[in-house]
Amino acid sequence: MPQTIPPELLEEAYRQGIFPMADEDGTIHWYSPDPRTIIDPDRFHIPRRLAQTIRNKKFETVIDRDFEGVVRGCANRQETWINKEIAAAYTALHRIGIAHSVEAYYEGKLAGGIYGVSLGGAFMGESMFTIVRDASKVCLAFLVGRLKERGYALFDVQFTTPHLKRFGAVEIPRSEYLMRLQKALKLTCRFD
Repeated sequence: MPQTIPPELLEEAYRQGIFPMADEDGTIHWYSPDPRTIIDPDRFHIPRRLAQTIRNKKFETVIDRDFEGVVRGCANRQETWINKEIAAAYTALHRIGIAHSVEAYYEGKLAGGIYGVSLGGAFMGESMFTIVRDASKVCLAFLVGRLKERGYALFDVQFTTPHLKRFGAVEIPRSEYLMRLQKALKLTCRFD
């Protein structure tokens, strides 16, 4: 029988530094990794070629136009932690204004995106995908700029990947992450 995650439970989990992921068999597990990976917006690094792509305005970058399309794009890969229940849980958070997406469109079609959860002054990036080269990177740069502009104190990306390291992602101990999270949750930042 499929598990359902009520939006209230998912929100409370994020407030405690915990997030869900599904196994291949559909079982949902909850995680709070140590160390935790974050991106400091003030230290975000945009590679030269990506900066040129952004300047050339190859993509139209928007927020929340097609949240469900972004989640589907993120789930559409051979190995994924996003099953139907996970997708439904984040869509429910989106409907109540807590989950958001950044989307890149190329020639009028969704070319890539990123989605995550916004609580107070914390944004927890969940997943990203790309169809057209650099689309997700453009979304990431847009997202970091938006978080910085709106006074967010924490951008959590959960786990380190070589891709995120190129942009300045760093690992911090879970204890430090939880302290930063509690401070960030006290802020009033508006994503949209």
